[in-house]
Amino acid sequence: MTSFPKSAAMMQRGIDFLGCETAILCGAMSWVSERNLVSAISNAGGFGVIACGAMTPELLDGEIAATKAMTDKPFGVNLITMHPQIFDLIEVCKKHGIAHVVLAGGIPPKGSVEAIKEFGAKVIVFAPTLALAKKLLRSGGDALVIEGMEAGGHIGPVSTSVLAQEFLPELAKDHIVFVAGGIGRGEAIASYLEMGACGVQLGTRFACASESIAHENFKKAFFRAKARDAEASVQVDPRLPVIPVRALKNKGTEEFTAKQIEVAGLLDREEVDMGEAQLQIEHYWAGALRRAVIDGDVENGSLMAGQSVGMVKTEEPVADIIAELMQQCEAALTGR
Repeated sequence: MTSFPKSAAMMQRGIDFLGCETAILCGAMSWVSERNLVSAISNAGGFGVIACGAMTPELLDGEIAATKAMTDKPFGVNLITMHPQIFDLIEVCKKHGIAHVVLAGGIPPKGSVEAIKEFGAKVIVFAPTLALAKKLLRSGGDALVIEGMEAGGHIGPVSTSVLAQEFLPELAKDHIVFVAGGIGRGEAIASYLEMGACGVQLGTRFACASESIAHENFKKAFFRAKARDAEASVQVDPRLPVIPVRALKNKGTEEFTAKQIEVAGLLDREEVDMGEAQLQIEHYWAGALRRAVIDGDVENGSLMAGQSVGMVKTEEPVADIIAELMQQCEAALTGR
């Protein structure tokens, strides 16, 4: 970071918090954010995060061990708050001495934050509203990610630029805040740092890195896509608390609409409760993502992507992506 003095100075609190060289986190992308990409990002000075998603505790245990074998730099683990075995997953993180746990997908279940902090790990939370952000930070969250609707995967209803203007003046002075959603260039990073952010989180920009295990077909779909091709899913039934998902439009998008209608029918017939209905939706996404990322079925699988996908043009090593982002950020800060 010695060649990026202005950026380093503005990221310093984020760098100290994460324990890495540059306060750039990789968003947790199911099937993509695994040992290869996570270790590459951490080795390049960023902060890799394993996407636990629907993994069992045994699978997470193996993934953490494999990642540790590939890097001695800090990395985190992202846990989905509605996972039925979340406390078992927390125990796996404890076993491996994971220093940062990201809780995503909703309000953390009672006792989960305390269970993580008990073994000395830092808790990173997400919040779609300022009131909830303040509550989560009061309740033990050590850092906050504000993620706008431009992001890929599960999204909220408000854009990154609006969230940043609302949250940062209120929170940045006293809290560690990272900004995410639609970030594809270093100039955007510079602007959020100037507003008070300690760092940023990017997912889409790293999805097609050389070290990403994503299928060649998946990467080619990203290279072809424009920003407008990354669309948010539609909620079919107001009873189903389905968080919208941003992905490249394909047959899989239509299949998700059909899946919602199917699950709504199960609710009508009282064959499942609301918790089970939500889990069925999550399992659908896990399977659809695997079809696209691992099997290369880009027609029927889920191509989760943020609107920054239009800036992803070619396969590049993680180290080059981070270096380019930091060069752009430094140039923007120097020129102001």
